[in-house]
Formats: sequence, C-alpha cells, structure tokens
Amino acid sequence: MDNTPLSDALALRATASAFDAQRGKLPVPGDTHRSPDVVAVARQISELGKLVTDLGDEVLFRAADQDQAPHTARVITNFAAAVEPASEAASALGAVAHQLAFLNQTESLRDQPDARDAREAAVRVMEEALGTADAALHDGANSLHAASATVSPPSARLHAARSRSVTTAPAPGSPPPDVTTAVAAPSDRIARGR
Repeated sequence: MDNTPLSDALALRATASAFDAQRGKLPVPGDTHRSPDVVAVARQISELGKLVTDLGDEVLFRAADQDQAPHTARVITNFAAAVEPASEAASALGAVAHQLAFLNQTESLRDQPDARDAREAAVRVMEEALGTADAALHDGANSLHAASATVSPPSARLHAARSRSVTTAPAPGSPPPDVTTAVAAPSDRIARGR
C-alpha cells in the first residue's frame, strides 16, 4: 500500500468529498426535486453503510501495514473518527425512513384529527432527523478536509512564499534602508508666524 503523506492526504480528501456528496443527496422537505421518499432514503442509508465499510477498510489497511510512516497513526485516527458522523447520518436517515413509512401508512387517515396531529409530529421528527444527518455529514467532511491539510506537506510554492516573507520582511518599527527620516527641530526653537 502506498502510504505517503500525499497519497494519504488525497485519500482523506476523497473521503471528505464522499461525505459532501452524501450531504448533497439529502432530501429536502418541500422541495419537489428533493422531497423525502422512502426508496431514495433507503438507498442513501445503503450508500452510507458502504461509506462506513470504506472507512473501516482505510483503517484496516493502514493498521495492518507493517511498515507504517510516521504520519500513519494520525491518518488512521481520522478515518476511524469519521465512522461516527457517517453512522450518525445513517441512523438519522433510518428515523426519516421510519417516519416516511408512517406517513405513507396513515395517508388515508390524514383528515382525522388524531391522525393529523400524529402526522404533523412525524414531519417534525423527520425534519429534525434530516438536520441531524446534514450536521453529521458536514462535520465529518470538515474534519476529513482539515485532517488532509495536516497530513500533506505544504506545496513547494507555499513553502517558497513563506520563506520569502520571513527572510525579507523588515522588522516592525524600523524604516526601510533607502528612506531618509526627517530630524525633528529642537524643542527650544520657536516657530514664528507672520
């Protein structure tokens, strides 16, 4: 397995992008193009399950490698930590699927007062669960993006820019070498007007 800092940073970024993609697929109540649908939600739960499996594989492959690079422990930690938000999103979508099934089952009763109240509560639970899934996927993606930045070495261009700015910047408070400064007039001198 290629476990250079660059390849690991790319793997972390790719996984962060997978979190972002899942977040982009979340249903949006009231949106005709992305409204919640049991089949689509169930499909997304399966995709999140695959993402959890992929995260486990990333941890396994690196942990089983006998020749680990110094940065590998951090990479393993970050992939392992990403299992939680992916699982939290899948669990939240499970609640969404449950509420959607309830809404489908009680569709014919929607005009009855008790059923109406229960259906409204189901919609609130579903919206809260979608918010939980969105937040979990957002946090997972941000964490993986940040981890990739700490694992990958800075680019040669960035390194060059940093080295230039540190060595050539004048010290604060000292004038540039080619600028002459005006000397203040002695304080015993009085300026006279007209």
